[in-house]
Amino acid sequence: MRSAAERPIGVFDSGVGGLTAAYQLERILPAERYVYFGDTARLPYGTRTVDAIRKYSLQDARFLMSKAVKAILVACGTASSNALGVLSERLEVPIVGVIEGAVDRAYAIAQAGTGKVAILGTAATIQSGAFERALREKDPALRILPRACPMFVPLVENGYTSPDDRVSELIAREYLTDIAAERPDAVILGCTHYPLLSGVIGNILQDSVLVNSSIEAVLRIRDVLSERGLNAQPDRQPAGERGAFYVSDDTEGFAGNARRFLGRDITAELVDIDRY
Repeated sequence: MRSAAERPIGVFDSGVGGLTAAYQLERILPAERYVYFGDTARLPYGTRTVDAIRKYSLQDARFLMSKAVKAILVACGTASSNALGVLSERLEVPIVGVIEGAVDRAYAIAQAGTGKVAILGTAATIQSGAFERALREKDPALRILPRACPMFVPLVENGYTSPDDRVSELIAREYLTDIAAERPDAVILGCTHYPLLSGVIGNILQDSVLVNSSIEAVLRIRDVLSERGLNAQPDRQPAGERGAFYVSDDTEGFAGNARRFLGRDITAELVDIDRY
């Protein structure tokens, strides 16, 4: 029987964006295996109601639990902002989102600067106020600049991520020109799709440090696993594929997109998520 530490980590997102977290998981935690679920039939979560986001997140997590995961990384800013509490209450494994690690990193940068932090996220993430509340708990005097960027997810899902792409540049400038004038110290990329637009965003916010919420979330789950004695042994690196991939729709489209995130070909299996 496989020990708890040898079980995989579960990762979910509304689509392919969470693969930025999967990529960082492979880089930072090379001994770990993972199971990834992308809810491609119901993306984007960022335009859904809070009730729908919580329902979908619970179904996603229940599917991952059916794969005997030892922890779940909620690689979705919208779900982390609106459903993390519900997931933590109802599931018996550690649940890590993308908020706390990114907030810690952004706060450290702002402390050393002018005290300004921008937050980029989906409409639901920004409306939830989750990132802003976490920052205010650290320092009520911070100048916080939240900005909903609803078109960023469709840009990434459809491959418009190059800094040279005119479409992505025009949309990004529409969202970010006034924020650039504020010259924030740190800019939280509060959706795991957004690191794919780092080049586009960085060209506009040249005076700011971009905080990759995917990296910070993986660092946090590393620490949580270590605290609980659940980290895989480094001398037992998994043979074969590190990840198993599942989606609720369009396996071929997901696999094609995944190549851009992971730098290799993958195979995805279809899941009837409504069963969960």
